[in-house]
Amino acid sequence: MFETDEYWMRMALQAAQDARELGEVPVGACLINSNGEVLAIAGNRTITSNDPTAHAEVLALRESAAKIGNYRLTETVLYTTIEPCAMCAGALVNARIKRLVFGAHDERFGAVESVFQLCDSSYLNHRIEITKGVLADECKRLIQEFFKGRREKRERGKLGI
Repeated sequence: MFETDEYWMRMALQAAQDARELGEVPVGACLINSNGEVLAIAGNRTITSNDPTAHAEVLALRESAAKIGNYRLTETVLYTTIEPCAMCAGALVNARIKRLVFGAHDERFGAVESVFQLCDSSYLNHRIEITKGVLADECKRLIQEFFKGRREKRERGKLGI
């Protein structure tokens, strides 16, 4: 690898922080090619774009595929702050990415290990190499603080404060 996994995950974390500032769930993704060049960096945009599929991972795949002119993103590595959901995991398999690196597990919706094991399932014709837990504490803290803030805001609203 030309840079460390932590280096690329920090780019994904910055995209997650940028998404948070827009009021989005703070998930970020960074996709690089085999030469260590960034193809795309994206944060969640579901609310901003009124698009339920505008997850960071999907946006990074779309931008990268458009950039290289091919929907198959073989020999690429996707870095994402949170374990991908079923939609994103399926998209990663369909894009044929080589490797997935994620920060924190998503125990409720994670489709790589936590709830489903889509990315390396023997039922599928493509399996992705998986690296987990890169900067997990930072990734987990970012999303936990976001949802804690949302809950507190909701409670203040209920109390009329």
